[in-house]
Amino acid sequence: MSVDLRKEAPNVVTEPEFRKLLRMGYQAQVLCEGDAYYKAAVWYGEWTVRVVSGDGTVEKILVAYPRSRGEEQQIKIKVFKTINGCASFMHRMGFADFTVPFFEGGQSIHTLPDQVADTRDS
Repeated sequence: MSVDLRKEAPNVVTEPEFRKLLRMGYQAQVLCEGDAYYKAAVWYGEWTVRVVSGDGTVEKILVAYPRSRGEEQQIKIKVFKTINGCASFMHRMGFADFTVPFFEGGQSIHTLPDQVADTRDS
């Protein structure tokens, strides 16, 4: 999935900005982009994550850092291909647990525990 930075910049967020917004009280929303399937003891699928304000008026999707700094700068939506990858990311953001949707269109919402939101620096 590619996003044109000039058109979508207000609606995207990089990992450091994502972490900062979580500490400010925003929620993380995990979205299932395609049905999950189990193969060789691993759950595969496609999940994206976005940060959402408490009142739901602001939504920003997590993007990977741009790899090239060319004139037509493109950024890519961060897509997690395994539940392990998504779980590892959420743990790094400060979540002690999380739920994951298994079917396309499914969503789950997560809020940082108060002590993490107040103290996490990185």
